[in-house]
Amino acid sequence: MDKFVPHMIDAEESFETHLLGDVKAGFPSPAEDIHEKLDLVRLLVKHKASTFFFRVSGVSMVDVNMDEGDIIIVDRAIEPYNLCKAVCYIDGEYTVKCVEIHKDKIYLLPANENNNTYRAIEVTQDNDFLIWGVVTYVIKKM
Repeated sequence: MDKFVPHMIDAEESFETHLLGDVKAGFPSPAEDIHEKLDLVRLLVKHKASTFFFRVSGVSMVDVNMDEGDIIIVDRAIEPYNLCKAVCYIDGEYTVKCVEIHKDKIYLLPANENNNTYRAIEVTQDNDFLIWGVVTYVIKKM
């Protein structure tokens, strides 16, 4: 299973920078004047006390753009929903998966079509299981 090391958001933590404006992905157009100040914590974090950062380790979720080394933002205050991407605790380990919720069953689904070593995990009553938090953002290095 993929492993994670969380980083909690400090209530006083903030990162403010300048939002220069929109940038076109078509023909070049230089960014003009500063539009506004942009606080990345305010933009990316709704619930500071229940939001954590994790670094992705493993490749089981590459088809949903969670690659090895990416940072995911996980909010424990968001109610899990069918097919959400979530960090789950199962039998002593943390993993990030797509969560398929049925009336009487839960499955943890990998998202890597090119690697058949990752299989769906059916959660049973025998498992020590918790949907720990819902993934809200993925931060990638280019």
